[in-house]
Amino acid sequence: MTSDELARLIEQYRAGIEAELSLLRRLADVSGQQRSVTHARDFQAFGATADERDHIMRSLVTIEDDLRTVRLTLTAHRDLAAGTPGFDEVAALHREAADLVASILRTDQASLSALADAELAHRSAVASLERGETTLAAYRRVLAPPVSSATLVNRRG
Repeated sequence: MTSDELARLIEQYRAGIEAELSLLRRLADVSGQQRSVTHARDFQAFGATADERDHIMRSLVTIEDDLRTVRLTLTAHRDLAAGTPGFDEVAALHREAADLVASILRTDQASLSALADAELAHRSAVASLERGETTLAAYRRVLAPPVSSATLVNRRG
């Protein structure tokens, strides 16, 4: 592989990783919004952010598919590529992307935790309603006993 070919690959990878970083920054914002709406239990707003997130993720996957072969080629020729101008900057951008992904995953974990808490609260509320309904049905039977006791009076009279 020639140094010109490596330089072109590095430039191609730079363009791709910068596009990914732009999308990852948007994804980080959406992830933060999702965390906020899950803590507020605004699940309608969560749906809107989930749609935006899906769109961003599809774009990321498309870019990543295009970059995979470039990355593999650069990795295979790492010793030569490391001496090519721009390689260190691209490596720094790659690390920035990895750090951003880790941050998004931490935020998503907080959202998942909030969703799990909401699910637990929902189940607890349903169980409480079911217990209340059972208690109320028993109380109704005490207040309004069956009409069968009136037949005893009718037999004597």
